[in-house]
Amino acid sequence: MSLTLLTQLADLPASQWDALLPDDQPFMRHAFLSSLEESGSVSAATGWQPQHLLWIEEGRPLAALPGYVKSHSMGEYVFDHAWADACQRAGIPYYPKWLSAVPLSPVSGARLVGDAAAGGRLLQALPGFLAQQQLYSGHINFSDARLAAELAADPRWLPRLGCQYHWHNRGYRDFQDFLDTLTSRKRKQLRKEREGVAKQGFSFDWYQGHELNEAQWDFVYACYASTYRVRGRQPYLTRTFFSLLAERMPAAIRVVMASHDGQPVAMAFSLVDGQTFYGRYWGCLAEFNHLHFETCFYQGMEYAMAHGLQRFDAGAQGEHKLIRGFEPVLTDSWHLLRHPGLQDAVADFLQQERDGVRAWAEEAREALPYRQTHD
Repeated sequence: MSLTLLTQLADLPASQWDALLPDDQPFMRHAFLSSLEESGSVSAATGWQPQHLLWIEEGRPLAALPGYVKSHSMGEYVFDHAWADACQRAGIPYYPKWLSAVPLSPVSGARLVGDAAAGGRLLQALPGFLAQQQLYSGHINFSDARLAAELAADPRWLPRLGCQYHWHNRGYRDFQDFLDTLTSRKRKQLRKEREGVAKQGFSFDWYQGHELNEAQWDFVYACYASTYRVRGRQPYLTRTFFSLLAERMPAAIRVVMASHDGQPVAMAFSLVDGQTFYGRYWGCLAEFNHLHFETCFYQGMEYAMAHGLQRFDAGAQGEHKLIRGFEPVLTDSWHLLRHPGLQDAVADFLQQERDGVRAWAEEAREALPYRQTHD
């Protein structure tokens, strides 16, 4: 029995990794994580050095925890920059740290995968691994309920709450059926936004991964990159990532393109599984009123209704989602800080923060546009 370090996912056959996964969520699949690595989007050079952990018995991996050594805190969506800044002021090292997460995507789900007993042994070995590798902290972002229950029993791991906004398909027949559940004022607002986009002459076309050629992927990437460059930043993902993903898991990819006067001007890239629509990346090559809401939200909601998907996870942040029917959902992350003083200070902070997040989630529910008869 041993804890084994895997420095690139390509060294493990996809069939062995995917056999450990509990569901069909696309983000933990070998195809997704290996595409991030092999495209150069995730690497030591970008501050995401792969260090996946496997628990192996009799030569066979029984449990796994994807992980990365981080030299910064960007692209994580669980923000610990203030902790790092405090350490710098106090002369305490904060980096490198070890993070288990889906890189560059704030999606909740399984992190520790495989056999439960083997996974428990892997978790017990994790603090020793951090010390051996001289990593100053360990973090597990956006965990599922199974892992949260295990970590809650270990006082070394500090829980952190976050809040996202997800839309739930309550058996709506179409968009009008959804609108009928809203208050009159909000219903008029959403209808006005959609009508405004239609009057500008937009058309929308949906594609699966195998239906897009390389020229269309060039357009998808140009739109994606534009959302970063307008803020003076480099995009996280490389162009190669999209081609690799389209080759390896095309059935999970959905892209909607918005065209104006016959020319594509915007897109939204999403992934799906059997239950959920995951909105990920958006971009537009010109500015148009309400096009973002239509392309990123309303088109995805209609797609979910048409295909029987139960949930629309549109990613992190965005209180503007509330008035469009996206409801607050609490997320769990976990943190182990090896410096005792830092651990104590962060524990106090997180207790106060959790109270604030819970209060905000309750307050956010008051802003939802549904009539009171909606449950």
